Amino acid sequence: MTFLQLLLIAVVQGITEFLPISSSGHLILIPYLTDFPDQGPMIDVAVHVGSLLAIIIYFWRDVVGLARGGFATVGIGKEPQQRRLFLWVIAGTVPAVAFGLFLKLGGYMESFRITDLVAVNLIVYGLLLGAADRWGRQEKNFEDASLRDAILIGLAQAMALIPGTSRSGATMTAARALGYKRVEAARFSFLLAIPAVAGAGLLAALDLAEASAQMQWDALVAGVLTFVAAFLTMAFLMNFLKRASMMVFVIYRVALGIGLLVLF
Repeated sequence: MTFLQLLLIAVVQGITEFLPISSSGHLILIPYLTDFPDQGPMIDVAVHVGSLLAIIIYFWRDVVGLARGGFATVGIGKEPQQRRLFLWVIAGTVPAVAFGLFLKLGGYMESFRITDLVAVNLIVYGLLLGAADRWGRQEKNFEDASLRDAILIGLAQAMALIPGTSRSGATMTAARALGYKRVEAARFSFLLAIPAVAGAGLLAALDLAEASAQMQWDALVAGVLTFVAAFLTMAFLMNFLKRASMMVFVIYRVALGIGLLVLF
């Protein structure tokens, strides 16, 4: 793979991972809209890991709090609220892990890499995001999360394994529908991504260990470039949601989905 292709993939992933417009869907579209060959699922996961590192660094205080909650869960330290939030994040991760293993072991992932499916999901889940953001209450913070909320948002995250859905879009939609403030919905979404993306990265690392040296290098370069793009995008989105709605993302999703159906 050329550096230009890796740069394009990294920028697209870094921007679209945290904006609710589907990073996997955009990654699938790159070969259709350019002369580049399909980068394959291994590079897709590598750039998701770059996004994961951006989450950990940007939300380092929350990550430290969740780590303390994890230690408290096994009897080290007394952090009842952080322990509760840690358990809720784990509970919200279970649906995505279970569905992800089902798709991987069943060999279904490649069958989802088609433009029609991406287009339909962009439109349908975009409209759901718009409805949830328009009529959802803005009352809850991440610290107010309940086990019920965590599981429901986790189920939304599991559905986002199908390209075009958007992991951040689906989880923000669920969180807004449950009454979380816009910024807190994004915060919940990003923190919930940590164990899910880490698990996917671990599975990819096992495959990558058997890949060629060139593929390993390509994955490393793509991951580093994605980290930079993702960190900047996350900072933008968290500030944007303090003063604006998600309607601009809804319009973009619907327009892109219709455009894909017309073109392909």
